[in-house]
Amino acid sequence: MKKNMKTFTLIQVFAMAFAMPVIAEDENAKSAELAKQLNNPIADLISVPIQNNWDFGIGPADAMQYKVNIQPVIPFSISTDWNVISRTILPVIYQESPVPGGEDEYGLGDTVQSFFFSPKAPTSRGWIWGAGPVFLVPTSTDDVLGTGKVGAGPTAVVLKQEKGWTYGILANHIWSFAGQGNTPDVDSTFLQPFLAYTTKKFMTFSLNTESTYNWENSQWTVPINLQVSQLLKIGKQPISIGVGGRYYADAPDGGPDWGLRFVVQFLFPK
Repeated sequence: MKKNMKTFTLIQVFAMAFAMPVIAEDENAKSAELAKQLNNPIADLISVPIQNNWDFGIGPADAMQYKVNIQPVIPFSISTDWNVISRTILPVIYQESPVPGGEDEYGLGDTVQSFFFSPKAPTSRGWIWGAGPVFLVPTSTDDVLGTGKVGAGPTAVVLKQEKGWTYGILANHIWSFAGQGNTPDVDSTFLQPFLAYTTKKFMTFSLNTESTYNWENSQWTVPINLQVSQLLKIGKQPISIGVGGRYYADAPDGGPDWGLRFVVQFLFPK
């Protein structure tokens, strides 16, 4: 009986020894796929990024603005071949007065809601794309923090992923058609070309611009962002943590000069 028990124990030990590399390899493959999805704005992945932004050098008072963008991304399957990806940006803003002696402001900004209709499979050449409508919703709690306008327009994204690299561009254009009559109209183009590289340890280095052109006053705002992020797990919860900085290559008079970013992204893979 003891001999049989010893034999059974040895079998268990050998089985675990052979199974552990397989399990580790499987977990590694899952993490690699997750890291790849993180660089895809329209991936079939539920995620909730909390993006903290600090901008400095605003106005004569050299003021600071702190903005938290809450950005849930939720994909919906609408057929065997197509997804709709909902991307929401809700900003919470603390704005120091840009002029000496002025009042600071705190509250919600305007919400930008996008819907991308995207094929589940890439094209034959490996391109991933999506397109749909974008909406501007006047959720700001103060005129200083938002536009006071309701707007809409088209949005689209196209990207490719190969050998650890991700590159592409996301764009939209919003025209206002309703809202407060005493605030300027919105006629704005947003362009976000991006480039990212993910290492075998699931660390990602990314470079992008989040450029906006205001057609009402013919003004560019061009922040250039450089960021590094790491995919990891806390318990069983996968998250991505990223830090970065930005330089404003162009901005309105009195606009910010530079900024910082810290992002925590909660991931809910299927």
